[in-house]
Amino acid sequence: MPLRTGRFALVEQLLAAGIKEMFGNPGTVEQGLLDAVEQFPEFRYILALQESVAVAMADGHARATKRPAVVQLHSGVGLGNGVGMMYQAMRGHAPLVVIAGDAGLRYDAMDAQMAADLVGMARPVTKYATRVTHASSVLRVLRRAIRIAMTPPMGPVFVCLPADVLDAENTEPVLPVPALDTSVAPAREKLEEAASMLVSATSPMIIMGDGVASARAEGELTRVAELLGAEVWGADSSEVNVPFSHPLLKGTLGHMFGAVSSAVTRKADAVLIVGTYVFPEVYPDLEGVFAPGARVIHIDLDSYEIAKNFPVDLGLVSDPKLTLGGLAEAISARMSEDGRRAARARTEASAAAKREARSHALAQDRASAGATPLRASRFMEALARRAPADVIVFDEALTVSPALTRYLVPDRPGHFFQSRGGSLGVGIPGALGLKLAHPDKTVIGFTGDGGSMYTIQALWTAARYDIRAKFVICNNGGYVLLKENILQYWNDQVGVTPHAFPDSFDLGSPQIDFSALSRSMGVAGARVSRPEEVEPAIDRMLAHAGPFLIDLVIDDGMAR
Repeated sequence: MPLRTGRFALVEQLLAAGIKEMFGNPGTVEQGLLDAVEQFPEFRYILALQESVAVAMADGHARATKRPAVVQLHSGVGLGNGVGMMYQAMRGHAPLVVIAGDAGLRYDAMDAQMAADLVGMARPVTKYATRVTHASSVLRVLRRAIRIAMTPPMGPVFVCLPADVLDAENTEPVLPVPALDTSVAPAREKLEEAASMLVSATSPMIIMGDGVASARAEGELTRVAELLGAEVWGADSSEVNVPFSHPLLKGTLGHMFGAVSSAVTRKADAVLIVGTYVFPEVYPDLEGVFAPGARVIHIDLDSYEIAKNFPVDLGLVSDPKLTLGGLAEAISARMSEDGRRAARARTEASAAAKREARSHALAQDRASAGATPLRASRFMEALARRAPADVIVFDEALTVSPALTRYLVPDRPGHFFQSRGGSLGVGIPGALGLKLAHPDKTVIGFTGDGGSMYTIQALWTAARYDIRAKFVICNNGGYVLLKENILQYWNDQVGVTPHAFPDSFDLGSPQIDFSALSRSMGVAGARVSRPEEVEPAIDRMLAHAGPFLIDLVIDDGMAR
């Protein structure tokens, strides 16, 4: 019998866990492992030209499948390149299993080339980080990492695999990695207590995040909202936790400034928080986010997040789907006829306000449909008329997202994913990960000119493996989100009047020809800058048999 070493055993274990691909960028200390991968035709290595692309592709794949995705990075330098995207995965609870090699245990004392504390680097952006130090524990540790990654609340993990450990003989058995059942529900009296707080409210509010989608609790959350007539706001919400067209969904709370969120949340006399943390802003308010006397209930499988920053009246560490289902029954049983009428009135008022806001936005879109520079809404409206009903969207359009979601309305769970913020560049590789998970669906990734340049190398991977996703770069010539944010910053600073934006926010000099750049990496592309070019380019993109990119040159919106 030929000698079986850890590098071969590792691939066998991944296959036994149902993992059939690895996203990565090769390096010298992982070369033995990658050579072993070639011996398994049923296992695919998907090559990225930069580590952040590999992590973002895996992140998109894991988000679509809710299953672990494996990423291979190269030692400390490769891990360093991937950390930004690992942060994005951590914030979004993506079950990534990130592995990286080092030269070997025998060289630990040498402080040699590329020597680094990989576990220390990875720990702040993972649920679990470790290093295998003996050949007899490669598979044991790998199984542990996979299990931790896919146990709710899911998240990325990291395993350092020294080259000499993988090169040593490995006699460990390959075993399945069972998913842990976390479908726990609160005691009935706790549900009754929560229902009592909510039913007695006159201005109830729900704050929800992606823990709802992870638990597949979208229907249960929607029912609770409808019973209460409660406004629903997203916080760290990047998927379809409630259909975007629902009359009670009001939007998302502030991403940058806590004052934006607090202006909303202080209106409620009862707040139900589900599947998120409070609050995901860059500059959060430190106090006063809820009205005095408001009752606060928090449901999450992540006990760390409950009452982390602000007190709650009732915290339930439980499965959102089971808990919301039970809560809906308790609310229905307790609600009086007067309470039901009040809930219907709140829903009708919310629906009317939403219809009015949408009607106003559509009227503005129609008025600017023939404008040049092109408005993003002109493109989105045409795309919505042509795209299949089951199109899957990855949205990193940021400042253009309102126009995108106004027409390609995200109502179907599993068909819309947004950037969670914190790191740019997830749009193109994220769409590739979605397309690999759903090869039979039309997948379109939206990003900006700034964000795209963080991971533009992903187009090469799309061409190499014929990953037939489509891409739209919303090219407005700058970091427009930074322009919007600094306007708020100037407004908050005493004695500062608005003035010219920093030159570092501008990306228009020299201009980037994204369609030419796309073609140079093997992906067909077209540039769209005038209204009459929109429909022909969309038709060409959707009909094209391979990956395709549209460079959408648009107005930056700052002058209006």
